[in-house]
Formats: sequence, structure tokens, C-alpha cells
Amino acid sequence: MTLLQLEGVSVRFGERAAQYALDGVDLAVAEHEVVCVLGPSGSGKSTLLRVVAGLQRVSAGRVLLGGADQADVPVHRRGVGLMFQDHQLFPHRDVGANVSFGLRVRGAGRASSADRVAQLLELVGLPGAQGRAVASLSGGEQQRVALARALAPSPRLLMLDEPLGQLDRGLRERLVVELRGLFSRLGTTVLAVTHDQGEAFALADRVVVMGDGRIAQAGTPLEVWQRPASEFVARFLGFENVVPAVVSGPWAATAWGKVPVPAGTPEGERRLLIRPAGVVLCAAGLRCEVVSRTFRGTHVALVLRPETGPALEAECGLAGAPAVGDRVEVSFTPAEVVVLPREAAAAAAA
Repeated sequence: MTLLQLEGVSVRFGERAAQYALDGVDLAVAEHEVVCVLGPSGSGKSTLLRVVAGLQRVSAGRVLLGGADQADVPVHRRGVGLMFQDHQLFPHRDVGANVSFGLRVRGAGRASSADRVAQLLELVGLPGAQGRAVASLSGGEQQRVALARALAPSPRLLMLDEPLGQLDRGLRERLVVELRGLFSRLGTTVLAVTHDQGEAFALADRVVVMGDGRIAQAGTPLEVWQRPASEFVARFLGFENVVPAVVSGPWAATAWGKVPVPAGTPEGERRLLIRPAGVVLCAAGLRCEVVSRTFRGTHVALVLRPETGPALEAECGLAGAPAVGDRVEVSFTPAEVVVLPREAAAAAAA
């Protein structure tokens, strides 16, 4: 069942039509679903979150929660929880008072509030922390308290704005795993905004990529990663090996020479993406010079300068990785080649 529905939602700042922060956005979020919205700065993702929360009025379109239009519903009556990047905890209140704030506003009794606070602190991994001062908490602990406070009133929709943005990488990775498990156990419906692709792909049931106030692609993390819907999405995900191509049968003619394409690819002028994992060092192929190499933990990332065409990004194993300045030859793996949709190709060419 759909819990949140956006229908043609637009937000315009200023009088000119070009100044749309959101432009005709349609989005549905099902009950118990975790949806993460990604996009570059200025793509509209934070504005979308503010619209759902009631903090930003729409210029056109509707926001429905549980099928009810929210146009005249104030923020505090929408039944949503919102957690910001900077926590926004009350420094003069202890942990217990911070978590119980929303419960007291809604008139919950002292005993029931205390029970709920204890339950939530246990859930977020801070059992018995009610009396601790906010100033004594680490960044990760403050994030957990902020999450418990947002969950305390049992919101029908929990919204997260860059929830782990201020934490170090190791802590972010641990908390993403914990959040995923917590939301699954609670059956929480979540709409999150983040700039961190790894965070979104690990946390979400569905990923929404935004650009210029519109949804560029929506799908499961695997769908979006394996089949970017456009050159914009591919480059946002960090893929740089995108070139014009002419597909004919099982091959595409490119600036890098002939590249194998997946079976059944439509013929004609297209844009071609080759993921770095699909650029394979071999004994005979496209000649390149290694211009940079970066250790990535499980593999080495290479930037190659081919004899023809633009630079190529490649990956190889740790053992026997070539050095900067080495001459290598590469071939291409068709499973890692993505022929972008024709509409995206036309837009990119324009």
C-alpha cells in the first residue's frame, strides 16, 4: 500500500520558470519501504524532503500521506518524523529528556514516556543512557539519540536529511548496517536524502536519483547501478567511460575501437558506458599508457591514456598491478558494457 504520494510537485523560487527547485515530480513510497534520494547539490533532493515535511509550500501538484492531501495540514499534524544532519539536540537537556520531547508535546504520560524512551535507547544501542548529558556524547551517540527522538512519537513516515553526513567513514558504515536492521525490525517507512552513494545503496530498498529538480532514475540499488538510465546518472554514479558509439550487430564502433555489446542491443547511434571492471588488461588489445594508479583496498584503480580516444578508467587485482608509465593493452568485457537509452543519448548530444 502506498503511504506517500507526490503528484506533479513543483517548487519555484522567483518569477522565472527556469528557477524551479522541483519540476513536476511524481514519486510513490510504499508502507515499510526505505527510499533514498541522491543527487548533486542543487538537484532538489532537500527541497523534496522539506515539501513532504510541510516546511516548503508547493507551486503546483499535491502531496498525499495515506491518501490524504496535505496542502492545509501543518507540520506538527502530518505524523512525520524528521532527523537532520546536525542532530539539533537540546544541549541543556539530558538524553532522556531529548528523546521524550516529542512524546511530551503530544501529551504522553510520564510513565509511558519513560518506558518508550528506555525501549528506544535499547533499540539504538544506548541502554540506560537517559541521564547522560548531550555534551558527553560522541558524534555517533548523538546521532543515535537524534534517531531515537525522531522515532519516539511512532511517526508513520521517518525522514532523514543527510543522517550520517558528519560522521567519519568507519562509523557511517557501521551505523548504516544498524539502521537497515532497525528499520526492518520496526517496519518503518523511510524517506532519506543523502549525497553518499554507498550509504544510499546499502540502506535503501529503492534509490531515486535527481537532477535539475526532476527524477532522473528510480529503481532498486542493483537496477540503478547495473543499468543507469542516462549519461547524467552514469556520471553521477562515478562512471567516466562514456563515449558516442555506433552499434552494429554484436559490436559498437567507438573512439577506443570496436567494443563488444550485450546480445540484442538495438543498432544505430548511441552512447556507450563501459564500467571500469569491464576494462581488462590483456596480451593483445587497445594500447594504453598508465597515467595514474590508486589503491582501493580490494583492487587498484587505473587511469589509462589510450593511443586513440579519451582517457579510460580501469580496475585490476592487487597482484601484478602496472605502475605509472607502464605500457599495457586492454580489451572490453560485454557484461560490463551498458548501451544508454536513446532518449538519454539525444539529450546528451544536445
